[in-house]
Amino acid sequence: MNTIRVFDYLEQYHALRVEILAAVERVLRSGQLILGPEGRAFEEEFATFLGGGVHCIGVNSGTDALAIALRALEVQPGDEVVTVANTAVPTVSAIRMVGARPVFCEVDPATALMSLSHLPSCITPRTRVILPVHLYGNVVDVAQIREIIGSRPIWILEDCAQAHGAAIRGRAAGTLGDAAAFSFYPTKNLGAYGDAGICVTADAELARRMRMIRMYGFEGRYYSEMEGVNSRLDEIQAAILRVKLKHLPEWLARRRELAALYDQFLPEAAARLQAGPGVTHAYHLYVVNVPKRDEIRATLKTRSVDTAVHYPWPIHLMRAYAFLGYKPGSLPNTERLADSVLSLPLYPEMPKEKVLHMCAALREVLA
Repeated sequence: MNTIRVFDYLEQYHALRVEILAAVERVLRSGQLILGPEGRAFEEEFATFLGGGVHCIGVNSGTDALAIALRALEVQPGDEVVTVANTAVPTVSAIRMVGARPVFCEVDPATALMSLSHLPSCITPRTRVILPVHLYGNVVDVAQIREIIGSRPIWILEDCAQAHGAAIRGRAAGTLGDAAAFSFYPTKNLGAYGDAGICVTADAELARRMRMIRMYGFEGRYYSEMEGVNSRLDEIQAAILRVKLKHLPEWLARRRELAALYDQFLPEAAARLQAGPGVTHAYHLYVVNVPKRDEIRATLKTRSVDTAVHYPWPIHLMRAYAFLGYKPGSLPNTERLADSVLSLPLYPEMPKEKVLHMCAALREVLA
């Protein structure tokens, strides 16, 4: 059997090649490469995918989507944003881009999501935003965060970079908080062929501010109403995403089918992370906890099985963020997960036989 890869977009590209090249050609012939009809159509179609009732604002990347949302929420230098440390660096990078201070909440070891029992201890008078990360395609219970916040003037911004198609109690991730940010990096459930992202909100005024911020603070042309940036979803990526969005429901169904096979055939020693009550998991990644993770990865590699780690270093212990003052042992659950999480191969085009081979190989290694 050929090497089992964690992610491979080429098979999907070959299946969609005619549609994708036609979409690119349509853009190149249109004479509009920035903020044109493809971007507007994708924004509307993605809003419909999320269930409607929201505004979508296409931007250059998922990182920019977070930073623009934070700016639209008027987060200022010195404000605190509560998030988690077992996420990708861009979550924290976006917080620092607006000058705010990240405050790290401990995570639930069963789900790897923000621990809502620990969250109250992280909130101070300087807290401006709670930024839950819907990690791996799982969903944080945002309704419970609202209960914890109560009447305090604190926003909720969802990091949905890994949650395309996830939901809780029938409501889509990205529609639960005051605003949300999605990434369309190529590895995502809905991936572009380059960087791309989108801001989401049901608040018309927030949406207006996001649209202004993404283009220099312009509301019309050439006149800045507020300080902004240059972060626009280009027409070619929007056209490609429109093609792929039509297929996303079937890809999500396939991810869940393959995840169910993993659930059935993985050895008990590979401990699965749990989904919370009422969660419809999007399975951006299928992640387990294993002992001696790095040794197991190396052994699997000799058997032509690739794996990945999301993420091997918690952000609070990275040198770049030492100024925040966290020390080893500050977030024990987060640190233990960093030593044990293992991402197994999972993408819609992956044959079932490769899932079964992966399960057999892991069973032998863990025996």
